[in-house]
Amino acid sequence: MYAVVQVRGVVKTRRDIKDTLKMLRLHHINHCVLVPDTPENLGMIRKVKDYVAYGEADAPTIETLLLTRGKVIGDAPLTDEYIKSNSTFSNISEFALALASGETKLREIPGLKPVLRLHPPRKGYKTTKRTFPQGGALGYYGQEINTLLYKMR
Repeated sequence: MYAVVQVRGVVKTRRDIKDTLKMLRLHHINHCVLVPDTPENLGMIRKVKDYVAYGEADAPTIETLLLTRGKVIGDAPLTDEYIKSNSTFSNISEFALALASGETKLREIPGLKPVLRLHPPRKGYKTTKRTFPQGGALGYYGQEINTLLYKMR
């Protein structure tokens, strides 16, 4: 499961990059989506790598994001009771574990919004013009995306 966070805006960018960000449901800075690890999704992520930060999210990070930023229709927060009444999972942690392992998808929960609206990271981005290996905030993070998402919770 990849976590993709939009870091840069789309003013003066090519149309195909804007369209790809739209297909990933990334419309604003600091929005995050969780996408499965498929070749199609990886191709879209690589196309917009200069505008997003991405990496493999683990179950505790997904659980924290769903607890703090998960919303359902009507902007109500996601709760264990909602998960229990609308799915086969008993709580958010069980759902996050199945989501991280690829056994289920976000759309299994009816009414769950697919986009997580996050805060800017505590202590800020280093720079939004360089890649992560160069000391910036863009591109592939690997497992380090979990620390970025924890800062943005």
